[in-house]
Amino acid sequence: MKLKFAAVTAALIAAGIIGDVSAQQYVNGYTRADGTYVQGHYRSAQNTTRQDNYSTQGNYNPYTGQRGTVDPYQQQNNSLYTPPPRTYNPPPPTTRRRSSYGY
Repeated sequence: MKLKFAAVTAALIAAGIIGDVSAQQYVNGYTRADGTYVQGHYRSAQNTTRQDNYSTQGNYNPYTGQRGTVDPYQQQNNSLYTPPPRTYNPPPPTTRRRSSYGY
């Protein structure tokens, strides 16, 4: 019984450690185009939800101790890519020509 309890406990601890490690990633420091240096830091790993990011309301960053301020339900526009304006205009519909076969 004690062996089974120890095995289950070890499995839960290992799952917690692996889950915690995979939920974050280190970003190396870099220099922006304007010359500003950004120090290396940890961030939450990318996924399809906004609920578990360090900056989301209700969460906190364990490395800085700061509470999240971003509303996860509000549309965020922080993309650096702006698509070009649409310049293609399809030609107006034309009358259909009949082929020499009559259709």
